[in-house]
Amino acid sequence: MLYLCKLQLKREIEMRKFKTAIFLTVSLATAFQAQAQDPEFTQFYAAPIYTNPAMAGTATCGGGGRVVLNYRNQWPSLPGTFITTSASYDQHFDKIGGGVSLMVLDDRAGEGLLRSQSVSAGYAFQLAVNRRFTMRFGLEGQYGQRSIDWKRLRFEDQIDPSSGFTGITAEPFVTDPVKYANFSTGVVGYTERFYAGLAVHNLIEPVQSFFGDDRAVIPRRYTAHGGIVIPLDGRKNPESTISPNVLFMQQNKFTQMNIGFYYNKGPLVTGLWFRQTFGTYTNSDALMALVGFRKDKFKFGYSFDLTVSDARSAAPVSHEISAGIEWCAKKPSRKYRKLSCPDF
Repeated sequence: MLYLCKLQLKREIEMRKFKTAIFLTVSLATAFQAQAQDPEFTQFYAAPIYTNPAMAGTATCGGGGRVVLNYRNQWPSLPGTFITTSASYDQHFDKIGGGVSLMVLDDRAGEGLLRSQSVSAGYAFQLAVNRRFTMRFGLEGQYGQRSIDWKRLRFEDQIDPSSGFTGITAEPFVTDPVKYANFSTGVVGYTERFYAGLAVHNLIEPVQSFFGDDRAVIPRRYTAHGGIVIPLDGRKNPESTISPNVLFMQQNKFTQMNIGFYYNKGPLVTGLWFRQTFGTYTNSDALMALVGFRKDKFKFGYSFDLTVSDARSAAPVSHEISAGIEWCAKKPSRKYRKLSCPDF
């Protein structure tokens, strides 16, 4: 019996060592040296400031403001995956000729083992090119930090043959978070029915290494997006519209395209997209569906990503929720130009 207990303990220790090696390889590769990918949202127009800083101040109610909350749980079937939360505020002001924005973002990987946080503020200048066409130019500054919960890590030199992970590791720890400044910019042009934009994030590619490796930077993220609003009932303010749209994003070796459409019928919004990756990681990634509801100035949306790649058996779906509120300006703005792109 004693021999069997020792044998079982030995197997458990070996399995723990194996799981530890795998977990450290996957979770910390991006923390120490890899050039990782920024978080992304399926409901990219429900996170307007994150998608393009030029969209600051484009709430639909006559130059008023809005507050938006976004939550994404990526691959919840896998332990220790990614949870991203953001909150943003933006509003148009005639006195400064454009909109201002404020955004807070929190991204957790490995059940909070690796955590990235940032706060950013931006300004978008509105330019009325002619009676129909308007442009906005945005600039955003950001302060961010990344941290690791070292107490939750386990290393080989902590293993005691009889009691498991009870020793003290000799591995060097960097307990202070990595702090950095960052900048993003963007432009968006639109008419009553058409919209298109370009954005560049991580302009100065700040270093994110915990050990001072200058090669471990946050690479620039390039985003192009656009679409058109098509009324289905012939009215100037239609009750039913369909909005085909596309988003193209490239960051380091990661390149993807989201293509799909929104359908609006009164307060109800639905949408369907397909995400395809290109380049080094060419792959048909996910089919994405959305259902949303708007009542007065409140809105709520839920979407899920259905994995269609070979990873679907392990990570079949991801979930995302958005919620927002808008309010009108006390005095309607005469200079404000409405952006008619979707807000889910």
